[in-house]
Parts: sequence; C-alpha cells; structure tokens
Amino acid sequence: MQTAIAFILIFGMLVFFHELGHFLFAKRAGIMVREFAIGMGPKIYGKTHGETIYTIRLLPIGGYVRMAGEDMDGTELQPGYRVGLIVDEDNVVKKIIFNQNNKQLPDLLFLEIEHADLEKELFVEGYDEEEKLIRYNVARDCILVENGRETLIAPYDRQFNAKTVGQRAMTIFAGPLFNFILAFVIYLLIGLFHGVPTYEPIITEVVENDPAAQAGMLAGDRVVGIDGQVVEKWQDLAAIVQDHPGEDITVTVERNGQQVNLNMTVKEIKQDGEKYGQIGVKYESPREFNPLKAVVYGAQETYSMTVRIFELLGMLITGKFTIDALSGPVGIYKATEQVAQYGFINLMNWAAMLSINLGIMNLLPLPALDGGRLLFFGFEAVRGKPIDRQKEGLVHFVGIVLLMILMVVVTWNDIQRFFF
Repeated sequence: MQTAIAFILIFGMLVFFHELGHFLFAKRAGIMVREFAIGMGPKIYGKTHGETIYTIRLLPIGGYVRMAGEDMDGTELQPGYRVGLIVDEDNVVKKIIFNQNNKQLPDLLFLEIEHADLEKELFVEGYDEEEKLIRYNVARDCILVENGRETLIAPYDRQFNAKTVGQRAMTIFAGPLFNFILAFVIYLLIGLFHGVPTYEPIITEVVENDPAAQAGMLAGDRVVGIDGQVVEKWQDLAAIVQDHPGEDITVTVERNGQQVNLNMTVKEIKQDGEKYGQIGVKYESPREFNPLKAVVYGAQETYSMTVRIFELLGMLITGKFTIDALSGPVGIYKATEQVAQYGFINLMNWAAMLSINLGIMNLLPLPALDGGRLLFFGFEAVRGKPIDRQKEGLVHFVGIVLLMILMVVVTWNDIQRFFF
C-alpha cells in the first residue's frame, strides 16, 4: 500500500509539473485552456475555475492540457440549426442553446441560423419566429449550451493555432522544461535539508577480509593518493581502483595527522563480461549545510543526471541496450518499491531522476511527443507557413498508435520480468 501511494504521489507530481509548464505558458500567450487534467481515462473529480476545468482522472499514466483550437475544438453553427439565444441589455448574445427541449426554456429568443461566425467576426444571423432576418453580435465570453453541457466559445485570437510559432513552441517546450526545473528544485531541497555531499574520500567502513582490511586500512582514514596520483574526491578513489583489477597498488591515507602507505592487491570482479577492481570499503559522504552550495549542487546534479540519461539513450540507439532493458509503469512501480525501502531521501533522488527522464523522453523528435510537435514548428519557421493540419494530425496519430504498441510491449516485458 505504501508503495502504491508513493508511486501515485511521485508520478502525479511529475505529471502535474509537466502539465503546469504547458498551462502557464499557454496562459501567458493568451491561449484559452479548456482543461487541466492529471491522469487519463474517466473523470473522477472536476472543478471549474474561470474558463478552465481542473480534473483528476482514473488512470495515473499521464495527463494533458486541452487548449482551445486543438483537436476539432470549435463548435460550428450550420445553416438551418434552430437555437435559443440569451442576450444582454445591448442585444449582445451571452448564451446560445441548441439540441435541447425548447419547451423547458420559454423565455429564449429563437433563431434559425442562416450565417454564423463564432471565431473571428463573432455574430449569428438568422430568422426569428416572425421569419425576419436578424443579426446579433456575440460576446467574447459567450457560452454554448448543448444537451445541458456548457462550453465557452474561443475567439480565434484565444486559440492555440492563432499564436506565433515562438509562442506555440514555448508553450509546448515548457512541459519538459518544468520537469528539469522540478528535478533542480528536488536536488536543491535535498541539499538544503539533508546537506550537500562534500565527496571527501574518508572511509566510512572497511569490509572484513577484503584487500583494504588486510592492508590495515581503518574507518576514518582519509585517502590522499594512490600510486602517486592525488585523490581529492571519492570519485577519484573509485575510478582508480576500478581501473586496476588484480593489480598491486599503494594507497596513501591520512590518519591522526600523519600519512600512512598501505600496500594491497585490488580484488578482480567480473560482471556482464567486464572486469573492474574493488578493495572492500564502504563510503558515505560527509555533508555540509550551505544555501549557496545547495543551489550549485541542485544544478550540478540536474546536469549530471541529464548527461547520464542521454548516454543511456545513446546506448539504446546504438544497440548496446535492447528494448528488453526498457521499463514501463510496472517496472517503474517495482523500482519505486525497492527505492522506498532505503528512505525518503533516496525516494526524492529517484523522483528527480524520473522527472529528468520524463523531460528528455518528451523532447525526443517523435510524433505525438512534445519533441515531435516542436519539430513541426521548426519546419513551419523554415517554410514560413504551417504544414497542413490534417497531414500533421495524421503523423501524430500514427505516432500515438506506435507509442501505445511500444507501451504494451514494454509493460508485457515488465510483467514477465517481475511476475513469472
């Protein structure tokens, strides 16, 4: 149960910040946001505030920001439609009602539509009960009511496609950007409240009967050099040892203000066909509490993890990893279960890594992902005009289908790996 709660909270946080990026920059560009959704599938909660409905949906596998002008968003009033109008004192239409029992609304002004434009010119024109042709201006905040469901109209200048390439691109890019910002904030908070690791090469524990113990190394020793190479950080120590499996080395440590040379033979470890060295020490970095260093730590950790994920992605592209190495929601859930056993800080580090991973994956130039949409914006900027919307929509639809197939394959691999 705790794992399920941790998974839902972490995944919900990642999706929330991703969609928050889209939402804030859409608002900044003047785009009407119809829905801000966390989760997919059936709605289990919804609250309308202003022109946006905020929803939580059943399946915790994503989220979306639905903007005006996307995915056949507009409602078109065709000639011959019979509608009811509610107008203000200036005869400006505030509400248009259609596909509803007119007998329940006796006070409406009825109109048989002849012409209508609810995007640019904002008017409706048609025949009233006396067969007289009348034209009404439509308010920018006019509400359409269809079968009891209310929808705010979206004037063209409030629609996504009406904005400049730069505004649209920034709105889409902001989702992945906020995932990187979230990761930075998590690392920053870890640095502020848990301390910034100094990575000083001070031995925390020596494993009995391993090379370090046999050579006389003690907990608290500070390694200052190996075979004449200066060791300043723990990473220096680990790298040198790993690169010398089976070899004799001299480790210089500082103990009680004096330097002591320890001779040992590095243990050879084989894993996945590779050899690396080990001397049998355990390490936990000392930490310091410094707000400025916490900011630097947050930036460094975000950058380092970003580089690491790109390296892993490169291995996948070059075939060093296969699709079997990928994990979907099931694999992430199981990994979260394992990480949660090691405490809250490790769980937060895991959340930061997942946030960066989500940001990078969404920036890949693949159809249906944010990166794919940015690619089309790039083509539009070069050509000076947008690519045909239907063709672009078809490409994204094919991309969604392929991504769903990949998700099914990855999820099946996860199920086989963990449950069979």
